[in-house]
Amino acid sequence: MVNAIKGVFVSCDIPMTQFIVNMNNSMPPSQRFIIHVLDSTHLFVQPQVEQMIRSAISDFRDQNSYEKPTS
Repeated sequence: MVNAIKGVFVSCDIPMTQFIVNMNNSMPPSQRFIIHVLDSTHLFVQPQVEQMIRSAISDFRDQNSYEKPTS
């Protein structure tokens, strides 16, 4: 018998994968969203967290972007 789970395939570089895994591990066990880590650059996650991941990545990039001071 086949057991199927609906999810979203995430493909990204290794540092971003680690960011997502760390975000998953910081949540309580009942709210963890990674279904399976396929390899170092691919994850399978629950579909309802797709926008949350996108938002967290956007915030992370904004915090780590250099902006030249205007003077």
